[in-house]
Amino acid sequence: MGIRLLTPFAALFALTALILLAVFVLRWRRLRAIRAVLGLEQPSLRSQLSLAAAIAAVPLLLGVAAAQPVVETTRTVPERTDVQVFVVLDVSRSMLAAPAPGAPTRFERARGVALRLRNELPEVPFGVASLTDRVLPHLFPTTDGRVLAATLAQAVDIEQPPAGSFYATVATNLNALRSVPETNYFPPSAKKRVLVVLTDGETQPAEGELARAFKRRPRIQTVFIRFWDEDEQIYETGVAEGGYKPDSGSGPALARTASLVGGRVFEESDAGQAAAAVREAVGEGTTVDRRHESGRLALMPYLTLAALIPLGFVLLRRNLWWSRNAVFVAGPWAARNLGHLGRLREGARVGGPPTRRSAQLRGQASPPAGRGVAP
Repeated sequence: MGIRLLTPFAALFALTALILLAVFVLRWRRLRAIRAVLGLEQPSLRSQLSLAAAIAAVPLLLGVAAAQPVVETTRTVPERTDVQVFVVLDVSRSMLAAPAPGAPTRFERARGVALRLRNELPEVPFGVASLTDRVLPHLFPTTDGRVLAATLAQAVDIEQPPAGSFYATVATNLNALRSVPETNYFPPSAKKRVLVVLTDGETQPAEGELARAFKRRPRIQTVFIRFWDEDEQIYETGVAEGGYKPDSGSGPALARTASLVGGRVFEESDAGQAAAAVREAVGEGTTVDRRHESGRLALMPYLTLAALIPLGFVLLRRNLWWSRNAVFVAGPWAARNLGHLGRLREGARVGGPPTRRSAQLRGQASPPAGRGVAP
């Protein structure tokens, strides 16, 4: 667990507390001199220190809040460093097919299988990619299950992105899988590499270039899981789309693709056997402890609210009073000074014409606005 500042330079706002304190000290010294001339009792140093602390606390708290501190908690999970798995989901429009309106689509079922595979092998790093006529990585292999689940739920969707070219019939092209071994999806440290392709098998014909790409070393062990049924239709609007017909040749096409890359094909109903095949390909290995962020707590709103406490204290000291003969939070010295002011006024009524000195005293001893008794 630790605290990190997202915008550390914003904390410089706290330096404005020095300006406020300088103004406070200058004002306090001026008022102290005036009270000495009038012979008034000086307020206690303790009361002034509490006010100064409250004045400085407001910009200090707001400055720290502006830096956006967050408390980060971490967790440690075991992780295999010798193996990685990439799950590739077909995101072509045919994956919207479902057995009935409102039933889970092929894509939704494939996403569920991907999560189950990861949960069965939590110590193995899993990555996520999408497939149409090209392969696009969305998440490189990690053992953080929450990140993988969020990626599947929020980043991977049908035709996101769409196919790069227009296809009148089938948009999926499994030949695009050759980019996985050719563009280094796996790091050199991953001696065991597994590719799990979740598709309906409705694809363009596979070509020899795919086979040559998958002959590179280290070999990528590939598992295909087919989500398809001849009775499935696309019910995006609640009614079956007339433009889509399940391709009965998808099974043989997927089997040919698997033979080119040296992989295996499983039907959706055999997902358990497919998971066993992935587990066999992964094998056993040593693990290391890997730290992952498990949570964040933003402190900015709490610090901003906390700044209201010293601000309220300053406002109470400045503007409020209780009753006719008592000043709120002003201290006993204020009552004595008000008594002195009363005596000055009484002397003015009894005596003759006011002298210059008495006029000065009456004018200077009048309580400041907001800190006196009600007349």
